[in-house]
Amino acid sequence: MVMKTILVPVELHELSQSTLQTAALLGLAFDSYLEGFTLSPALSPFMAADAMGTMVLYQEDAQDNGENAAKARQAFLDAMQAHAIPETTGTGKGPHFGWHAETHGDDFIGNIGRAFDITVLGRPGSKYGQPRGTTLEAALFESGRPVLIAPPEPPRQFGKNILIVWNGSTETARTIAFALPLLARADRVVVLTVEGSSVSGPDGADIVTYLNRNDIACEARSVELEGRGVGETILAETAVHGSDLIIKGAYTQSRLRQLIFGGATREIIAETTLPVFMAH
Repeated sequence: MVMKTILVPVELHELSQSTLQTAALLGLAFDSYLEGFTLSPALSPFMAADAMGTMVLYQEDAQDNGENAAKARQAFLDAMQAHAIPETTGTGKGPHFGWHAETHGDDFIGNIGRAFDITVLGRPGSKYGQPRGTTLEAALFESGRPVLIAPPEPPRQFGKNILIVWNGSTETARTIAFALPLLARADRVVVLTVEGSSVSGPDGADIVTYLNRNDIACEARSVELEGRGVGETILAETAVHGSDLIIKGAYTQSRLRQLIFGGATREIIAETTLPVFMAH
């Protein structure tokens, strides 16, 4: 069980270093091929008042995009070199990387991501210049593959002490199946169920049995909300267990309800300091 191909969209933002570090550590763990490419920056928040102003903005954006692409490529190369990961033009043994020369937008991630085992992204934020939520959603909903969301700070390691958030859903079952290579390498795995937050389906003990039959030792834990939200409860449990990676199905509630009320998925993404492995 391995993750041999990793897609790494590179965008210059405050979480770039953490994203590249997370991708490199994953590649080293599985002797993977990592492919980077420049992700198109978000549109400028400023609008021109007339046609001439629009032309000037387009010219400036084109120049900026070229500079951003060069900087993004260099950041990716620096991260690979820092971990002694070599570049290759073909298949190779051990971790290695390649660079896709063209710049692409979010839709490309959903398309090309289907040809990779996993995509590594920065944690999305609401401010201009931060990773975009649309990038994460393109990877989650269009690629059919899992996503690893990097934490705010570059991790030294992750995947040794894993917390699975189990709620009985199809999305979470699929996420666990995708995560088996990581789970097989872990020293400790906790299957967490938050009372009152599950849909109809197997309970935590059933998932422990499933993982045991895949030669993965783990334990089940069930907790009450005790007046807290689901996301807050899950984050508190990561501290209790000293977890270094969260595995969770993405957007189990309806998308409309998620948009209006937020939901545990959005809260965890926004607040956690850990990498998050997700699939839909």
